[in-house]
Amino acid sequence: MTRKPALPPIDRDYLLETLKTLLSIPSPTGYTDEAARWTCAEIERMGVEFELTRRGAIRARIPGKAAQPARAIISHLDTLGAQVAGIKDNGRMRLAPIGHWSARFAEGARCTVFTGRGGYRGAILPLKASGHVYNEEIDTQPVGWDHVELRVDAPMQSAADAERLGVAVGDIIAIDPQPEFIDNGYIASRHLDDKAGAAAMLAAMKAITEAKVTPVVDTLFLFSISEEVGVGASSILTHDVAAMVAVDNGACAPGQASKETGVTIAMADMTGPFDFHLTRKLIGLCEHHAIPFQRDLFRHYRSDNASAVEGGADVRTALVTFGVDASHGYERTHEDALLSVARLLTAYARSAVDIARDAEETGTLEGFTELPLAAAEGAEGHRAD
Repeated sequence: MTRKPALPPIDRDYLLETLKTLLSIPSPTGYTDEAARWTCAEIERMGVEFELTRRGAIRARIPGKAAQPARAIISHLDTLGAQVAGIKDNGRMRLAPIGHWSARFAEGARCTVFTGRGGYRGAILPLKASGHVYNEEIDTQPVGWDHVELRVDAPMQSAADAERLGVAVGDIIAIDPQPEFIDNGYIASRHLDDKAGAAAMLAAMKAITEAKVTPVVDTLFLFSISEEVGVGASSILTHDVAAMVAVDNGACAPGQASKETGVTIAMADMTGPFDFHLTRKLIGLCEHHAIPFQRDLFRHYRSDNASAVEGGADVRTALVTFGVDASHGYERTHEDALLSVARLLTAYARSAVDIARDAEETGTLEGFTELPLAAAEGAEGHRAD
């Protein structure tokens, strides 16, 4: 039996330091320029060529032994956040969320509101924040974005004060990540979705370039900037890409199979099943390279894949995830999951092309894929007469 060469090692320290740096750069959807700048500089340092779209999505390409059928791996740099929806008479701000997340997780968050004159620090508070004033009402008040407000740490006692200091409707608010990297490998932070996925991708790129691995086909590493509002990969794919693997968080909760260790391979999300052949290829790579994994299905979840397919891209899609507890809240994962994802990405980049026909956008039945329809060995089939 011919053994495949060992995968190039993933630099654990680099992955974790990269994640720390990405978390330190505020990048709610609509405010991602600095995250894109830093990521481009890191890609350039690796010697990988890249393109930057008008709005800041990144398309890096590692040339392969053949150009097509090209592959893509994608994560997103944007995070959840909020915007100023209005200024109250008392100088505090009404809020509208950026992305889909609960105001329950906004209560008590430290944040920065970015105005035309610079940033102001502040906190998001429930409307009734003091038990010394409201007594038990602090526990019985409703939860929702209409029931929180932004208190800016500046002399703003009226709407006129806020306007004088430059705060205006539409200003973007970045939520502090408050990361903790625990000695036992756990990582707790807001915005692991999807800064952790981007860090795993960069770690995989570093492993591939330092080992001087030439992928079988051109492999694109894509970083989108508007996944949290559903746009994501809708305008970043090139026509030569035949398969795209998204990297994102996998929701850990009762009734789900996702774990905070290993790779969680998604079989479907709210847009439907992922590509049968690409998904099982990734499972096979995990098995061959002894990468721990589990399978899961997400019913209230979508990723960069959804925007690409809904935008009309005829591309095979799959989703690999790092398990996250309390997704879109104060999240937690384990470094083992990130290292496992990075290893799988390196294995995928160097794996053989299974469907040569994918090099062409259209063709005949020759070389078209087949599905296993025969009964499993040992299964007792029944036919109706």
